[in-house]
Amino acid sequence: MAKGKENRIIITVECTTCKNSGLPGVSRYTTDKNKKNTTDRLEVMKYCRVERKHTLHKETR
Repeated sequence: MAKGKENRIIITVECTTCKNSGLPGVSRYTTDKNKKNTTDRLEVMKYCRVERKHTLHKETR
């Protein structure tokens, strides 16, 4: 039996440059993380479909 499923939570990561630029539409992705191992907010380089390049995406609450 698998253990530790209760530690994984689903989070949303949002593009930081789209949010600050004021353009319509924001690139968002959903993923999961282990809240015991990664207690701080997640920051990942992902592809932004609005700007058509890789940008920094931060976890939202």
